[in-house]
Amino acid sequence: QVQLVESGGGLVQAGGSLRLSCAASGRAFGGYEMAWFRQAPGKEREFVAAISWGGASTYYANSVKGRFTISKRNVKNTSLQMNSLKPEDTATYYCAADASLENVRTSPNYWGQGTQVTVSS
Repeated sequence: QVQLVESGGGLVQAGGSLRLSCAASGRAFGGYEMAWFRQAPGKEREFVAAISWGGASTYYANSVKGRFTISKRNVKNTSLQMNSLKPEDTATYYCAADASLENVRTSPNYWGQGTQVTVSS
């Protein structure tokens, strides 16, 4: 069992920054690939970013490349630094985990409850 808890969401103006955090817990946790997804009003859930188990490789959606940075502080803590935020970034952001790097970018087995990010004009 894996538990994921997001934090760091809030209301910011366009051009501002936020840093989201994901704390993982549970017995036997380890070796998991991590990712962030988001779901905006009127849109389907979409992939945002992922990081490999060792933290050496990262993957980004084209819409956030160059603005967002995913990183691992340690084995149980993953962050998403969000810079140059745009109104279209407004969404509920979810942390996700899976044993497979491919699966974590498409259909992760574990999800957090989500944290709201709102970017005003």
